[in-house]
Amino acid sequence: MSETAFDIECRRCPRLAGFLDEVKLQYPHYHARPVPPFGDPRARLLVVGLAPGMHGANATGRPFTGDHAGILLYQTLHRHGFATRAESLSMDDGLELPDCRITNAVKCLPPQNKPVGAEVSACRDYLAAELSQLPRAAVVIALGSIAHKSVVAALGLRQAEHAFAHAAEHALPREMTLLDSYHCSRYNTQTRRLTEPMFDAVFSRARRLLDEG
Repeated sequence: MSETAFDIECRRCPRLAGFLDEVKLQYPHYHARPVPPFGDPRARLLVVGLAPGMHGANATGRPFTGDHAGILLYQTLHRHGFATRAESLSMDDGLELPDCRITNAVKCLPPQNKPVGAEVSACRDYLAAELSQLPRAAVVIALGSIAHKSVVAALGLRQAEHAFAHAAEHALPREMTLLDSYHCSRYNTQTRRLTEPMFDAVFSRARRLLDEG
């Protein structure tokens, strides 16, 4: 298993690798490869999503870029000083994420946006490497229950002692903190399961934790 946080040549999941090959044939101009983390390599805030979207990160090569889910995320990051602009357009748009990095629990596009458990597990050592590189007292925001469970598992913690719930807060090793949020997907925002104030409150708490050290 890898000790690095990312491998663009990774093909350890046959179903995902084969699906990306099919997507690349259908959309030759798409990235259609594992999507790398984006942001400050020394960030104290790590945002963990689920997986790249077909016409979003899978197309652009940048997490949460090109689809609906990224709209609210980048607006919120900008509002709290974690992004230099409120919109992410492409890999070469000049956007920077001061003190923030975005990654996914699964780095490759899954069919129907649904990775199976074995695929989440196979990608977990990349997430574990990212978490190990965070500084002491860093903050991790998990977008959705799968991202939450993958963070907990990557740190070797017990799921029963770290139940997912929106706005839940969990103490992690090295004085780090895990904050939970419902995923900023189109479904969650349009059904109002996740509202802008709910999402904003999670990032406001992250900013407060980091400012307090």
